[in-house]
Amino acid sequence: MRLKTRPSSGRTRSRIAFGVARAVVAIVGIVALVGDFQYILGFSSFSTVNYFTYFTNQSNAAGVVVLTIGAWLSFRRPTDPGWLMTARMLTATFTIISGIVFGLIVSQAGDYNYRIVVPWSSQLLHFWIPSYVIVDWVVAPGRTRIPWRRLWLVLIYPLVWGGFTMIRGSIVGWYPYFFLDPGQVSGPLEFAAYSGAILLVIVGLAAGLIALTRRRAHDAPRKG
Repeated sequence: MRLKTRPSSGRTRSRIAFGVARAVVAIVGIVALVGDFQYILGFSSFSTVNYFTYFTNQSNAAGVVVLTIGAWLSFRRPTDPGWLMTARMLTATFTIISGIVFGLIVSQAGDYNYRIVVPWSSQLLHFWIPSYVIVDWVVAPGRTRIPWRRLWLVLIYPLVWGGFTMIRGSIVGWYPYFFLDPGQVSGPLEFAAYSGAILLVIVGLAAGLIALTRRRAHDAPRKG
């Protein structure tokens, strides 16, 4: 016979606090997306369609939705359901990888005598929001275990996005990132090296996030 235990008042307060934090960060994400859109309106090469094809913008938009749902459930449930944990794992992986890739591009821009301006909106999307997502994943209570068999799900979006981006790029002559542009890489090998490395990092990040859910003793167990 199992005895049901109620969460402690301290843990309940902590979960509510993170619920509030998630709601605030979701609002910040919306403001940052709108601000970034307004910022690039001033570029002569700006295209509304191009803006919405960036991996960063799509992943952050999805992250806003997941954060909002996570905030709402933080006030209603002691733990996050399995489907939300999977959604959080996916969006967390994508927002973190966006920050890593953007950080590498900015850091290496000087080597090519190219200056990249990082407005406040871009700083929020690439650095501050991913940082919060990491803290939330590591510290926030109410996390349940994610089965390892769900790891492969993290590859669906990058592969679909990449395929669409390459096909569209060949038609319109524009690519959101230099390493996808055939005109800016030395050939198929360099393209494959960049793409393969990013996919490996994505899988590694997702695996790390899943591992954390399975090692923390105070989290609610989940079969799988």
